[in-house]
Amino acid sequence: MLSMQLKHIETLDESIKELDKEIADRMRPFEEALELLDTIPGVNRRNAEEIIAEIGVDMSRFPSAEHLSSWSGMAPGHNESADKRKSGKTRKGNQHLRTTLVQSARSAARQKDTYLASQYRRICSRRGSNRAAVAVGHSILIIAYHILKKKQPYIELGANYFEQRSKDAAIKRALQLLQNAGIEINLENIVA
Repeated sequence: MLSMQLKHIETLDESIKELDKEIADRMRPFEEALELLDTIPGVNRRNAEEIIAEIGVDMSRFPSAEHLSSWSGMAPGHNESADKRKSGKTRKGNQHLRTTLVQSARSAARQKDTYLASQYRRICSRRGSNRAAVAVGHSILIIAYHILKKKQPYIELGANYFEQRSKDAAIKRALQLLQNAGIEINLENIVA
């Protein structure tokens, strides 16, 4: 029985090699797009192949990145009525693309000093790991849209992008907290 199982495994390995060769042959015309998508943190060659297989490389069929996001089912849901926010579930869309993007998001979350990992950690602390993975997957899809449209590689914003972007707001919040606590602050003596 063991020899039969080993033969079966060998047969499956040969089939996998044949399929990998077929995929490589069919993806040869899209080599430039594959290399561009491979620059996104968390997206490897296989994920890039799946993204291209699902959405293609011609982004002119989608008027904007938001349209692509909505078509794929990765757009955040918005259900609000009478000033009450209800469930924000994403709608049903392309399950293969969604699986690939969430897998890429979880991979990107494990990397260090990247914008996507920082985004994942920020959202995960407030909303949980599954919602964070979907949100980062959405970001990866938006990035992929712009990369394929502009034909330019991914530009890393850095892990501290969110802190730099909201530095002034953080300073104002800190000053307001200190003033609310009854501490008077003279900004002329403070050097930034």
